[in-house]
Amino acid sequence: MARQNIYDNETFFSEYRKLREREVNANNLFELPTLFANLPDLEGKRILDLGCGSGERCKDYIKRGAAKVTGIDISEKMLAAAEKENSDPKITYIKMPMEDIGSLKEEFDVVISSLALHYVEDFRGVTESVYRLLSEGGIFLFSQEHPLATCFSGTYDRWTRDENGRKIYANIADYCVERRNDSTWFVEGVQRYHRMFSTIVNTLVNSGFKILKMDEPYPTEELVQKYPEYYDLYHKPDFLFVKVQK
Repeated sequence: MARQNIYDNETFFSEYRKLREREVNANNLFELPTLFANLPDLEGKRILDLGCGSGERCKDYIKRGAAKVTGIDISEKMLAAAEKENSDPKITYIKMPMEDIGSLKEEFDVVISSLALHYVEDFRGVTESVYRLLSEGGIFLFSQEHPLATCFSGTYDRWTRDENGRKIYANIADYCVERRNDSTWFVEGVQRYHRMFSTIVNTLVNSGFKILKMDEPYPTEELVQKYPEYYDLYHKPDFLFVKVQK
């Protein structure tokens, strides 16, 4: 089974880092606030971060009282940045695809993944491994691209616009066709896996999890007035958050 490692592409890595360094972006405005709002108490907890990237969140979890954080990522470039920018005696970074976490011998109290699982083909295998790695009552919290976003194949216009170019609704096609979609984002050939909302939920339940909460963040009226370009999130949210418990 192929494991995508697009973040080691020099162009992709460079452009992605530039995007995340911008103060105003969807991650800072919507993804991170929702992630932090859904975190359980991390005091004294053992944390596993799936797709840790350059380690900013691992450092955040230590600041929130975590006893130990293990961050895994498939990208050498991301892990090199993590070791350089977000190292800590309580953080261990490991080069490993998420599909291989079943080989880990440790137990964790909280498993977190930020915008990484839509790159994984074997979602069921990952969720089953997470369940085995968690302590009893442990929490699995993850965000991913929303299924209304992952179903877009790039073969049609994503938006219908009015005569002034304003987005008036999102174009959705083949939502029920679960598949890999290859798209262009900084570079060609970025692979995302589309799964229906029901597939995500049922896979977690069948793996043994209890669903605690879901979130689909969208902007407040005040935020849209300040950043009108995010009005389109009223039509189609970018992110899906799921919080489950063993």
